[in-house]
Amino acid sequence: MTVFAVEYVYDAESTEVRNATRPAHREWTSGLAQEGTLLASGPYGDGAGALLIVKAADEMALNEILKQDPFAAAGAISGTRSTVWAPITGLLANHA
Repeated sequence: MTVFAVEYVYDAESTEVRNATRPAHREWTSGLAQEGTLLASGPYGDGAGALLIVKAADEMALNEILKQDPFAAAGAISGTRSTVWAPITGLLANHA
């Protein structure tokens, strides 16, 4: 499995949509965490986006996972950047 760092950029006008969709989004992330697919996630302090650390077979599998996010379905995400990440030291290093 490959570990990916995924950065979400939220649409500037999506606060209401995100607030309404947040319970479903958190249920989705909790399910991914329970199955070991999501290693960590959370919003940035400025509210402009979030970071997700995801394990997936490849980028195509990652994209299939991210499509299932209720935030994506609601149009709250204006951009996504993902990159392969190799955690060497720290708590996440054991999950790579």
